Amino acid sequence: MTAMIESINLTKHFGSIKAVEDLTFQVEKGEVLGFLGPNGAGKSTTMKMLTCFVAPTSGTAKVRGHDILQEPMAVRQVVGYLPESAPAYSEMSPLGFLQFVARVRGYSGRELRSAVDRILTTCALEEVRHQPFETLSKGYKRRVCLAQALIHDPEVLIMDEPTDGLDPNQKHEVRQLIKRMAGGKVIILSTHILEEVDAVCTRAVIIAHGRLVADGKPDELKQRSRHHGAVTLTLKGGDKSTVEAALIQVRHVKRVEWLDGTSGGSLRLKVYPEHARTIAPEVAQMLRQRGWEVDQLVVEEGHLDEVFRQLTQAEHAPAGERS
Repeated sequence: MTAMIESINLTKHFGSIKAVEDLTFQVEKGEVLGFLGPNGAGKSTTMKMLTCFVAPTSGTAKVRGHDILQEPMAVRQVVGYLPESAPAYSEMSPLGFLQFVARVRGYSGRELRSAVDRILTTCALEEVRHQPFETLSKGYKRRVCLAQALIHDPEVLIMDEPTDGLDPNQKHEVRQLIKRMAGGKVIILSTHILEEVDAVCTRAVIIAHGRLVADGKPDELKQRSRHHGAVTLTLKGGDKSTVEAALIQVRHVKRVEWLDGTSGGSLRLKVYPEHARTIAPEVAQMLRQRGWEVDQLVVEEGHLDEVFRQLTQAEHAPAGERS
C-alpha cells in the first residue's frame, strides 16, 4: 500500500539549533498517528514542514504523492491543518470566518453554504455562529479553528494539540469526531495527553531532540514498560513473608512490591515479571493451591507515560524503528 504521508530524512536547523534531525516515517490511509514528544522535541516544526509552512533544511516529504518542495500548492489542497496557535480575525464571527475560509478553498454559492452549515454542525458551533471571535471562550475558539481545518473534507488532517483548551465533554466530542473520520483519512495529531493516544490513535511516534526514538502501536509501546504483565493482588489475610516467599518461587516472577491502601487485614501487592513474560496464570494457580482468598487480581498493560519518560529523558536518545 502506498503511504499517504512519507517523511524522508526530514531535517530542520535554525542556526545552530537542530529542531528536527533525519526524521523518516510513513503514514497510511486509515491510520491515526499520535505524534509525541516533550516540549522542544520538534513536533510542531515537523508539522509545519509537512504542511508547507516551513521549508526543510534537507530531506523532504510527500503528502498523497506530492513533494512538499516541488508541489506545495498541491499539498495544501489535500491537507487540513490545525496549528498550535491557530490564527483568526478577532472581529469576525465563526460564520463569517468559515465563509471566508471556504471561499479561499474555492467554494461558492450553494456549495459554500452547504460546506459551512455542515462544519458548524459537526463542530457544534451553531449557537455561537454570529458571536465575535474575540468574545468566545478558549474552547470555542479552538473548535472554530478545528472547523477551518475540516471545512474542505481533506484527505490528510494534521492537528497540533487539537483538544487544547477544551473541557472534558468537548475533548470527548473531538475524540469521537476523529474516530468517525479515521477510516477515510490519514490523521496526524500531536498531544501531551497520553490518554488521548489510547483513546484515538492506532499508532504512535515518539521523538526527542528532533529524532525518532519509537514507532509502534500503543499496545506495543506499553510492552516496553516495566509494569507490562505485572499482577496487582489484594489478598484477604495471610502473612507477608510467607506470601512473598511463595510468589518469588513462581516461574518468571522477578520481584514483589508491597502497596499501600490495605485495610481489615488484607494484603495488597504487585508482582513483577521477568521481561516480556506472562505470569498471571502461574500466580493464580499458586494462590489456589495455597488456599489464599483473592479479593482482586489485575493484570497491567503497562504505562505509556513511563515509556515516554524513559525514551525522552535519555541523554542520547537512539534512533528507533517501528515495532
